[in-house]
Amino acid sequence: MDEDWFVQQADQAGHLTRLAERAQATFWGLLGCEIVQANASKAAICLDATERHLNLLNIVHGGVLMSLMDNAMGLVVMLAAPEKSAVTANLNTQFLASAKGGVLLCEAELVHRTERTLTLQAQVKDDVGKLLVCGIGAYRII
Repeated sequence: MDEDWFVQQADQAGHLTRLAERAQATFWGLLGCEIVQANASKAAICLDATERHLNLLNIVHGGVLMSLMDNAMGLVVMLAAPEKSAVTANLNTQFLASAKGGVLLCEAELVHRTERTLTLQAQVKDDVGKLLVCGIGAYRII
C-alpha cells in the first residue's frame, strides 16, 4: 500500500477521535452514541439502549431513534464538509418496528450533494439485525 494512504488513514482516525471526545459533553454523549466507523460518504454509530432510552410503553423512544439517525448523518456531513457548518433542514422518518433495548446500530450514507445541501439516508437496526427505522435527511450548509 501507498505510504500516503496510511498517513491519510491515521489523520482520519485522529480527527474522528477528536470529534468523539468533543461530542461527549453534548447531546451525543448524553445519548451514549459511539462511532463504529466513519468517512465522508458513510458512517456507522451505535448505542446501548437502556432503561433511560425507553418510553412508558417500555420500548425505545422514537426520539432516540431519530436522534441516532440525525447523529450518524450529521457525522457524515461534518466529514464531507469539514470546513463548513451545517444544520439539519429536514428529517423524514419511517418507524418500522420497536425495540426493547440493547445495542442499536445506525448506518448513514450520503446520497446527493449540492453546493449548499447534502442529502443522506440512514437506517437503525437492533442487535439481531431487525430494521427498526429508516429515514432521509437534508442538511443545509450555513
